[in-house]
Amino acid sequence: MEAEAYRGYCLESVAAIYDVVLITGEEPSWEVPYLRDCVVVPDPADQAALSAAGRMLADRYDLAGVLTWTEWYLVPVARLARQLGLPTTPPEAMQACRNKATARTQFARHGVPSAASVSVPTREEAHAAAERIGYPVVIKPAAHAASIGVIRADTPQQLTAAYEIADRAAGQGTESTSVLVEEYLDGPELSVECVTYGSETTVVAVTRKTVSTPPYFEELAHSVDAADPLLDVVAPAARAAIRALGITNAVSHVEMRLINGRPRLVEVNGRLAGDMIGHLVRLATGIDLPRAAADIACDRAPDLTPTRSSAAVIHLIYPDTSGTLTHLRFDDPRPPWLDKVHFQHRPGDQLLLPADGGDMFTARIGYLITTGPTAETADARAESALGRLVARVEPAPATS
Repeated sequence: MEAEAYRGYCLESVAAIYDVVLITGEEPSWEVPYLRDCVVVPDPADQAALSAAGRMLADRYDLAGVLTWTEWYLVPVARLARQLGLPTTPPEAMQACRNKATARTQFARHGVPSAASVSVPTREEAHAAAERIGYPVVIKPAAHAASIGVIRADTPQQLTAAYEIADRAAGQGTESTSVLVEEYLDGPELSVECVTYGSETTVVAVTRKTVSTPPYFEELAHSVDAADPLLDVVAPAARAAIRALGITNAVSHVEMRLINGRPRLVEVNGRLAGDMIGHLVRLATGIDLPRAAADIACDRAPDLTPTRSSAAVIHLIYPDTSGTLTHLRFDDPRPPWLDKVHFQHRPGDQLLLPADGGDMFTARIGYLITTGPTAETADARAESALGRLVARVEPAPATS
């Protein structure tokens, strides 16, 4: 049910305006109340299967548009839309979003400030690239998501282990199985939520991020404030990155870091942000990004008029250690500013942190979302709410 916990608000928003027919990899459950029809295919990332399902639905209905917010389906869905004669950003632009090496090349070609990056096929070449770039470096798969396989290396010894981690994750890729060695951008991390329609980009919100201590890049919190003064600072770089990749019609999640107060691009995701960021944007500004994405897919100008000016924060809950979750409780009362509390694990589940070979799916206990007139207030309220959370983890016994 994690799809419901993180993407349910998107489907609910779209279904409130449009009739929805779904292509999915498994029988729908929580999605059923929002659907008019559904086709199940074993793997929606399989272009032939996806295209056949799309043609089947096109025979049944007068389709107006095709939309996905799933990272792995961006390229196949863009191709499907083109096959059906429906509006889409060119599949080549989505391929550039999915392949970070391609994106870096496009950024350099168009003068978009980014990180030095080298694609390496072997560990030996990774070491050579790191020496040229200079430590610390970041090792990552060229085409993955959710910070899986992304790790910082400060020394050649750390690079050897980091390369193996990134290489394993890269082997799961479809657009690319390459590994990248990149310059480490030492500055605050943020994302810019953008809407592009007819090649014109509107910057809707800035999301400030809290990430874990090195060497991993697990995202621990996101904060959206409608009045964030960084909006004007980062907007030009976000628009330039979207333009460089050729995105013409999409909601985009543009990640960057501030180095000496100036933005440097990390990557562009040609989809709605994950981790409930679109929900934070709606709480803070009133702008409905899932609705905007559906409108764009149907070649309709989205309404991006802010209707409120406040702030919202999500805290992603992780344990201090890997082990067995033995106790989990959130004490009432729940004040109006506590928008959501969600647990994705329950007592008895095994939790595995990235340092022990896990990822966000095996480690994260859940999240809570708070609101306030400013980000500072929303964050203080989140800290207060976290104080009512009781989560105990029994560490795995040490092995000799």
